[in-house]
Amino acid sequence: MNKHKLFTCLFFICIGASALMAWQRAPENKQAIPPKKRPNIIVILADDLGFSDIGCYGGEIKTPNLDYLAQNGIRYTQFYNTSRCCPTRASLLTGLYNQQAGIGKMTDAEDEPGYLGHITDNAVTLAEVLKFAGYHTAMSGKWHVSNTNGQPNPQDQLAWLNHHKDYPEFSPVSQYPTNRGFEKFFGTIWGVVDFYDPFSLVSGTTPIKSVPKNYYHTDAINDTAVAYIKGYAKSSKPFFLYVAENAPHWPLQALPEDITKYRDTYKAGWQAIREARYKKMIKLGLIDPTKTKLSDRWKGDLDWDKNPTKQWDAMAMAVHAAMIDRMDQGIGRIINTLKQTGQLDNTLIVFLSDNGASAENCAAYGPGFDRPNETRDGREIVYATEKQVMPGPETTYASIGPRWANVANTPYEYWKAESYEGGVHTPMIAFWPKGIPAKKGSFNSSIGHVMDFMSTFVELAGARYPQTYKGHTIQPTTGISLVPTFSGKQTAGHEDLFNEHFGARYARLGNWKLVSLSNDTTWHLFDMANDKTETTDLRSAYPAKVHRLDSLWRIWAGTHKVFPKPGNKSK
Repeated sequence: MNKHKLFTCLFFICIGASALMAWQRAPENKQAIPPKKRPNIIVILADDLGFSDIGCYGGEIKTPNLDYLAQNGIRYTQFYNTSRCCPTRASLLTGLYNQQAGIGKMTDAEDEPGYLGHITDNAVTLAEVLKFAGYHTAMSGKWHVSNTNGQPNPQDQLAWLNHHKDYPEFSPVSQYPTNRGFEKFFGTIWGVVDFYDPFSLVSGTTPIKSVPKNYYHTDAINDTAVAYIKGYAKSSKPFFLYVAENAPHWPLQALPEDITKYRDTYKAGWQAIREARYKKMIKLGLIDPTKTKLSDRWKGDLDWDKNPTKQWDAMAMAVHAAMIDRMDQGIGRIINTLKQTGQLDNTLIVFLSDNGASAENCAAYGPGFDRPNETRDGREIVYATEKQVMPGPETTYASIGPRWANVANTPYEYWKAESYEGGVHTPMIAFWPKGIPAKKGSFNSSIGHVMDFMSTFVELAGARYPQTYKGHTIQPTTGISLVPTFSGKQTAGHEDLFNEHFGARYARLGNWKLVSLSNDTTWHLFDMANDKTETTDLRSAYPAKVHRLDSLWRIWAGTHKVFPKPGNKSK
C-alpha cells in the first residue's frame, strides 16, 4: 500500500467516524434553494508561493495539475492579497479588509478592534454564510486566524512544540474552524509546521497526538480533501471546501524523491532563473514587456559564480520547488477525485497564494514560540544560521532568503510582508467547466482582491450576506463579485485598494499606486498602467497625486481600524 492510500485509511480510521457524525448533524438550510444547481466551491490557498513559481505563471517548477486548471480556466493578472499569511486568511474568509476582520498584525491577542489576533464576532466567515445557505462546509490545512498564545514558561513551550508535553488547547476552542462555520476540519491551528510531524494538529477540536511514521503534511492536507470530496459525492447538497496548504512556507522540508527532480535546476543561479521566468511569462502572454519591465535583481552586486554558498543556495531553492511539486501532486488527486465522482464540471476551483515568497531567514529566529528545538524522538533540530547543514530533512530549519524570494516573485520587487507588488500580487486561477464561459486559458486584468470571494460565492450560492449573526452586527463586505469576469469581461474591479502591515502600506486609486516599505516612512508613487513593476518613482513629478493618495490612505486607515490607538498617526 503506498503512503497516500495508507494515510487515507488512517484518516478514516482515526477521524472518519467523528467527521461523518458531524456531517449527519449539519443543519438543513431554511432558505429557498435557487432553481439551478449550485456549484461546489473549492478554495486552494498556497503559503508563501512566489508570483512566478508555478509553471502557468512562468516558473520552471513542474505543476501539471495547476497548469491544467489554468489552461482550462482563467488566470488573473491583477489580483491582490494583504501581504502576509494570517491577515490574508482573515480577509479571504470574511470578505473584509483584514483589520476589520480583527487581524491587523499577527495572531497575538491585543485589546484593539483591528488587532484582536482572531476573527472578530462582527464578521462572518465564508463557511458560516455558505453553511446557512445549505452547503456542506469543510477545511483541511492551516487555520492561523485564532489567538496562538503559547505557554508562559519557555521550557514548557518548547516541550509542547517538541511533542513532549500536551496541553488541551492550541487557541481558544471558540475560535477553531468548527466554531466558525466548518462542519469538518483537519489541520493545524498555528502557522509554522514541521512538515513531518506538525505542531497544533487537530481533527475538529481534538488534538492528534501522533502521526504515522511516513507522514508528510502536504500529502495529509490534500488526501483529507480527497476524503471529504468522496464523502460529499453521496450528498445532494453542494459543498464548500477550503484547502489551506502550508507549502511552500519555511522550514524547507521536502521528500527526497521530489528534491531529486530539482537537484541541478538552480545551479544556474539567481539571474539565469529570473531571466528565464521573465521570458516565459512574455511567451505565455501573461505580461506585456512594454509595461512590465524586469525590475533590478535585489542586491545584484553579488554574482552567482562568486557566491561562496552557491551549493547550499541551489539546494534551498530545489527544496522550495520540491515542496510546490508535492503540493501540485496532491491537487492532482483532488482533481481526479472530482472526475471520478462526477463532480468536476460543476465545481468552481480557485487557486492563489496568501502573499509573495518569503525573504525571512527563519534560522535567525532560533527555537521558541512556534519553532521546536528537537524532534519527537529527541533528535536536535539545527537552525542553519551559517548554512552549515543542507535543507530538506526534519532536523533542520532553513528558508530560501531574499535573493531567491526575489526570483520567486519575478518580475516584481520585494516580498512577503511588504506592500510592493512582490508582496501583495498573487497568482490566481479560476476553473469551473460548467460555469465559466470565458475562453479557456484566457487572462483577466480586472483588479481583484481576496476579499472578493465572499461576494462571489454569495452570488453563486444564492446565499445572503447577513446584517446580524448570532446577535452581533456584521460589517458590510468590501468585496466585489468576480462573477462578471467568468464571462470574459475585463471589469474595472476595485477603483481603490489599501493595505497596511507593520508599517508597510499602499494606497491605489485607478492606475496610481502610492507605496512605502515597512522600514521607510517615505511614500513612492508609481503609474501601474505603464510601470507594473514599480521601477520609476514619480512622486516628485506629481506631488498633488501623492497628497491625494496619502489623504485617502489616512481616511481609510482611520475608518478601517488600522490605527492601533485613537490619535495614533502612521508616519
